[in-house]
Amino acid sequence: MKKKFNHLGWSKSFLTVPLLLIPQFTAAIIIFSLGFDLSIMSSGIIDLKVMIILEYIMLIVMTLMLFLFMKYIDKQPFFHIGLQTNGRLKEFNYGIAVGFLIMASAYLFLYFTGEITFEGYILNYEKILLSIVLFAGISLFEEIIFRGYLLKNLLESFNPLVALFISSILFSLIHGSNPNVTTIGLINIFLAGFFLGVSYVFTKNLWFPVALHFSWNFFQSMFGFRVSGLDSYSIIEFSIIENNLLNGGEFGFESSILSIGILIIGTYLIFKYFKKSKN
Repeated sequence: MKKKFNHLGWSKSFLTVPLLLIPQFTAAIIIFSLGFDLSIMSSGIIDLKVMIILEYIMLIVMTLMLFLFMKYIDKQPFFHIGLQTNGRLKEFNYGIAVGFLIMASAYLFLYFTGEITFEGYILNYEKILLSIVLFAGISLFEEIIFRGYLLKNLLESFNPLVALFISSILFSLIHGSNPNVTTIGLINIFLAGFFLGVSYVFTKNLWFPVALHFSWNFFQSMFGFRVSGLDSYSIIEFSIIENNLLNGGEFGFESSILSIGILIIGTYLIFKYFKKSKN
């Protein structure tokens, strides 16, 4: 018998829009009223301290809104979005390791193929710590919204493939205004929606995608790549000989055709692992 379409999950997924916009507007107003200069963000250069304040205001506002949504609309405990920690340490560690291995491999491949030239390194422990805090906030904010709430509700109305497709489209679109954005970059971010979301289909838990998202962004920055077009502190400094589809140019590794292959293969391997773990 054909499963009857569940309108409730599809309807609740529209609450993703205020979950995204209201925290951003609130954070921008607070930051502006405190006298911080936000104009530098339009250039794509990240001021770590300002971005941390902005991101964590957004995270706090979003968490308060989501708590109310879960209590009065979803009628479920807040942690049912996928924040249960019991037995998830191994998956969290896997997420960290996968992100590191991908970015280390990407850097070495581009270096040995002559696509990038090593310039030096800058070891600043304060900025490393600030980067960890920033990218942890970003990964929590985006994963809670896109996988914990949006994908969760879409799975109530659609099969996993359709649910992942819709959530990944929106995930890609919110990066459309990033500096130096490219079509390949948006395709890669769309594929990243599957890469980050496929484990949630089986586990309904966020700690693997949170760790993977954090690790992808953090080590991407540490190895000298721009993160979705944004230039942040890096341990390794390199120069690009010529912007092209292999090295990703000014948008960073996420605009590389190399990233497409990694995301597709990575999604398949994550799918196989969590499918097997569930059985």
